[in-house]
Amino acid sequence: MASYSEETVAVPVGTTLDRFIKRRQQASPAATGELSQLLRDIALAAKIVQREVSRAGLLAITGGFGTENQHGEAQQKLDMIAHVRFLRALRNGGEVAAIVSEEEDSIVHTGNQQGKYVVAIDPLDGSSNIDVNVSIGTIFSIYRRQSPIGGPVVESDFLQGGHQQVAAGYVLYGTSTMLVYTTGQGVNGFTYDGSLGEFFLSHANLTTPVDGRIYSCNEGNLADFPTGIQHYISQCRENRFTARYIGALIADVHRNLLKGGVYLYPATRQAPNGKLRLLYECFPMAFLVEQAGGSATDGRQRLLDIPIEKLHQRSPLIIGSTSLVNAVSQLY
Repeated sequence: MASYSEETVAVPVGTTLDRFIKRRQQASPAATGELSQLLRDIALAAKIVQREVSRAGLLAITGGFGTENQHGEAQQKLDMIAHVRFLRALRNGGEVAAIVSEEEDSIVHTGNQQGKYVVAIDPLDGSSNIDVNVSIGTIFSIYRRQSPIGGPVVESDFLQGGHQQVAAGYVLYGTSTMLVYTTGQGVNGFTYDGSLGEFFLSHANLTTPVDGRIYSCNEGNLADFPTGIQHYISQCRENRFTARYIGALIADVHRNLLKGGVYLYPATRQAPNGKLRLLYECFPMAFLVEQAGGSATDGRQRLLDIPIEKLHQRSPLIIGSTSLVNAVSQLY
């Protein structure tokens, strides 16, 4: 029988998300623990949603819910399941005073008026991919509330602008489940190990390539894109760039974040103000990608500089490797 030394069998499993958060908290003398707990609450909800997504085909929870959200989009069953799971986790965690979700018209008050934070969230991005077993995800953005602690949250707590985010990130449910987030001190990615029920640090200090050869957009709408975008896509084809489009913002941005590329969701004739939501899609992804060394714009200005006036305000989005985003902006 083969013998094993203690060193052989005691292979380290890595740094868990919880341990990573604790270390970051201990390294910051001003940290009081509320944000750390909030990130753990998001991770808990992500584990529950991952479980539901992984067995969706067996539980008959794919397909439409039979209703539309405030954007006129058909809600999927998993949309609503994810929405409820994240709301419950954030409400029970006690650190969040209010939430804005893609699936709700107005602010959702948690009853935790002592909470110091508000969260904007797209509970399940890429709903059209659910029934065909393609990657989907969750996008979140965290702000420190400005209204008096102990009183009700007001709309202006969510309309502080992209630069005021204290944390942002996403959860990708795919061949593996990943949680990627930033608190303004770089980007770190964690991969979920279902056998242990833990997220483990897998992508420390994640940085994106400055350049790349991947472009991601729905070329079916090419005729409705601005002329500059059409020219850029034509250049991509001439230079033999690779076209990759999954149809879920998180999945496309995540791939380009790792490999180098640009994601384009410009304005169209039907959506002159863009289609993606500024508060809980564009702002958090722009904050994270910039922290990883990339860039984000609406084509005319830096994405994080865009003034926000409404909870569900829309915007074009061009995001990814800095050299590619700059090239698009020059043509826009």
